[in-house]
Formats: sequence, C-alpha cells, structure tokens
Amino acid sequence: MASFASSSTKIYCNKILSDIFDHGKDEPYFGKVKINEKVKKNLALKLVSNVANQLPVIVLPPDEVVKKEKKLAAWTSVRQERWEGELVVEGDLPLWLNGTYLRNGPGQWHIGNYNFRHLFDGYATLVRLHFENGRLIMGHRQIESEAYKAAKHNNKICYREFSEVPKPDNFISYIGDMAKLLSGASLTDNANTGVVKLGDGRVVCLTETIKGSIVIDPNTLDTIGKFEFSDSLGGLIHSAHPIVTESEFWTLIPDLINPGYLVVRMEQGTNERKYIGRVSCRGGPAAGWVHSFPVTEHYIIVPEMPLRYCAQNLLKAEPTPLYKFEWHPHSKGFMHVMCKASGNIVASVEVPLFVTFHFINAYEEKDEDGRVSAVIADCCEHSADTTILDKLRLENLRSFNGEDVLPDARVGRFRIPLDGSPYGELEAALNPNEHGRGMDMCSFNPSYLGKKYRYAYACGAKRPCNFPNTLTKIDLFEKKAKNWYDEGAVPSEPFFVPRPGATEEDDGVVISMISDKNGEGYALILDGSTFEEIARAKFPYGLPYGLHGCWVPKK
Repeated sequence: MASFASSSTKIYCNKILSDIFDHGKDEPYFGKVKINEKVKKNLALKLVSNVANQLPVIVLPPDEVVKKEKKLAAWTSVRQERWEGELVVEGDLPLWLNGTYLRNGPGQWHIGNYNFRHLFDGYATLVRLHFENGRLIMGHRQIESEAYKAAKHNNKICYREFSEVPKPDNFISYIGDMAKLLSGASLTDNANTGVVKLGDGRVVCLTETIKGSIVIDPNTLDTIGKFEFSDSLGGLIHSAHPIVTESEFWTLIPDLINPGYLVVRMEQGTNERKYIGRVSCRGGPAAGWVHSFPVTEHYIIVPEMPLRYCAQNLLKAEPTPLYKFEWHPHSKGFMHVMCKASGNIVASVEVPLFVTFHFINAYEEKDEDGRVSAVIADCCEHSADTTILDKLRLENLRSFNGEDVLPDARVGRFRIPLDGSPYGELEAALNPNEHGRGMDMCSFNPSYLGKKYRYAYACGAKRPCNFPNTLTKIDLFEKKAKNWYDEGAVPSEPFFVPRPGATEEDDGVVISMISDKNGEGYALILDGSTFEEIARAKFPYGLPYGLHGCWVPKK
C-alpha cells in the first residue's frame, strides 16, 4: 500500500508539473522564470515531500476555470487551512538574508455560507517566508484561536469580532451574551493583527483584546497556546502594537470606566507587566482609541484621539459606521508625554484633530545647548477623516469601479513642546502628493527606534484607487518619496530588514507580499536603498491581504 501511494503521488505530481510546464516549447516557464529539467525534477521532489508530510498539495484548476476566476485574491478567504513548499525565485536573494519573515492578518472572512462584513473581522492567517542561502520556503496556516475553533465546530460566529457578533437563539441567550460581554468572556481571541518576537525568542500573535495574545512556533506555525500575563493589572483590551525590544515590552491599557490609559512595562523573559504610570484623558466621554503609540529614548507618547471608544456601539447587534467608536471633535485631541523612568507626565498638549491607526516613530528634539526641548512623533494620519474605517468594509474593497474613493492620508508630524506650552503642532512631514495622498502600514530600521531617523517605508497610493496600492520609501530629510507600483495589485506592509553590520540607515531589504490583479500573488524583495526590485517568488495561489509582520533572524 505504501509503495502504491508513493508511486501514485509521483504520477500525480508529474501530472501537475506537466500541466504547469507543457507549453509546447523546448524550455518551459514558471511565471517569468525559465525552468530547466533539473529544477523541474527538484520541484517534483518538493511536491512529493509535501504529500509525505501530510501537507496539502495544490490542485490546479482547469485552464478555463483559472481564466474565469482571475480576480484579486486580497479580499477573498484563503483557499485552504495550510500549505508549505519551496518557491522558485526570480532574481537573486542576498545571501546575508537568513531568517524568517512572519506576516499576520485576517485571512478567512466567512463561516459556512455567512460572509463577514469588515476587513478586521477575518480569522487570522499566518504566513511564513523563510530565507536561507538564497532559497525561499513559504508556508501559511490558520491560528488556532478559541474563536476560530468554535466557529469551525459550530459553523457560526461564537465570539464578538470587530463588527460581527454572535446571533442569539433567544432573549435569554441575548441576556447571557450581555453578561459575557461585561466580563470579557464573549470578546474574541482572534489574534489577527500583528506578530512580535520577544527578547527571549517567544513569538506572539496579537490583537486588541488581551485574551487574543497567542504564542506560535515560527518554524511550523503551530499554535502553542495563550500568552497569559502573570500580574494582577487586568484589563480587557490593550494596544495592538506594543513596543518590543530585546530587553522590554511596553503597552497601553485603556481604562474604559475612568477614561485614561495605564502605561505598563514587561521585562523580557517574564509574563509580568509592571505599572509605570497613568494618563487621565482630558476629553471625553471615553478614552480615545489607541491602536498604536510611539516612544523615544526617554519617553512614552500617549495619544488621545477624538475617535473614542463607545460602550453603546459595542452593545449593538448591528454595527454603526464607526463600529465600536464614536467621533467627538468637540472633545479635542491631545498628546501626552510620560517619563519612562519615573512615570511622571512631562507634557500634555492640545493638538489639531487627528485620525491614525499607526504611529511610525518618535524622537527627542534638542536645543542649541543640547537639552531636550520637544518630542517629534510621526504617524500615518488620515486627515482627521473617520470614513477610512467604513471604507474597509469588504463590500467596498471588493467593488472598486475606478472611482477615487480612498480618503487622503499623510505622514502626520506632531511637535510636542516640553516647556509647559499648552499646544502642540501637527503638520505634514512632506507633501502628501509625493506618495499619492495615501499612507499606512509603515516600517523603518529598528535600530532607529526612538531616535532621529531619515527613512520610512509604507503603503501609498496611485490614484484613482479604493485602497493603498503602492509601496513607498519616504525620505524625511529630503522630503521626497520613491514609489513602487504594479497595476491592479495590492501590496501588503513593506517590512524593512537591515543588513547585519550595516552602517547606513537604509542598507537592507524591504519584504512585501503582493496580491496581483490575476488572482495570483508573489513575495517581493526590494533594495532598501535604491528601492528597486531585486527578487520575487510566485506563490502557488493568491493569498488574502495581511496586516503586520516581524523578522525572526536565524540563530
């Protein structure tokens, strides 16, 4: 039986390879890459290896089906729960690039026949790109959260997602759900937002609910279990983007009862958060949404956005245009600066209204005498336009008709004076037309965390569009941008990996995963300095759009 299975597998793999490579030419092609017989044989062996390891082999649909279904895969659920295999690389990967890029994000937007509403609702799909000695192995797998497992088992939503709530069977179950909401039991643990490598090597997937902190194996993508905090600080939600270094982990815990934020720090190698200080909100009626925040060498910057949490919206069965938030422009916007060492607030200033998901970086500005006079904080700012949230409904993303509907965005630069002034400044760090008035999903050289920096990498726009569709390198000194664009494609976050031993800030590579207009996808590697393509590798099929990633260097 084993021999028969092995023989059948080889015949099956050769049939797939024949379908791929037989184009009536002497030398077949895979995408844009010429394939010789040696490579063809190696690919066959890899397919056989995948079967032997009980990983699914990709069954390519007939040509007529492929032609009929060629559409953007970014907003469609992942085809299958897991896959792994080596990719054919076009171009040359740097030999110093040895490690694993992990990208997390929502990848399954349906259960049974029910389709989810919003980009942020999807169950988490983790994608792995492993680089070693010029080779590239790709894999993806669903994160085994309780929310995902319950949905699969019951064929329905069982926990509260970003815009989705479980449908109660009757009034009694509705009351029970309200009680679970107040205790946090009904909140999702669907860790579909980010992934970080802690200083002790553990890799944790995150979302805004504290219970949605899940440890995974970066080599196999196995779900290991919950990341349980060992302290008594409690809380239901925290920033989805903690600040993580080799020695520490900082995050903010919004206080939904007495509006404010706890600033906490966790030493690497522990699970214990320690209280550093508290920021009380200056506006109301609730704490502002704090998806991310920046730090400098000596300070934590706590943003208070007038887009505020709303308990009433959270209780509603059907979402409002702002979902679990409300826009309170009369409550104003504020930026607070806390000393890392003492927990004292050294500045609290009113700033112009702003809307941001993602801060980029921050640093301390010094006067002529070398004293810190202000804090500079950069973010992807959506021109105080809250409609960006509703633009991310899947119905909107899937129905682009050529109209330019993406709200404007810019690199918003806050200047927060430390001399007791009541007001801070907010302006564009460069002309937004440099990057098409689109700006989100940012990264920079991690060696410059909290320090003055020159370069940032992000997703920009080539208009008209309904979603960021370019990759852009921002030069904050020259106030210029370089842009990469593939017509009809949707790129995910450009992640910068510095070259070991580099002395220049932009000496490294930028990694992104692309959903192209033909329903396919590929990994893209750009030179961090020139921003020119140096390599790409086609995926076996198009993957859904992903959010944020991290780099796990080879040990």
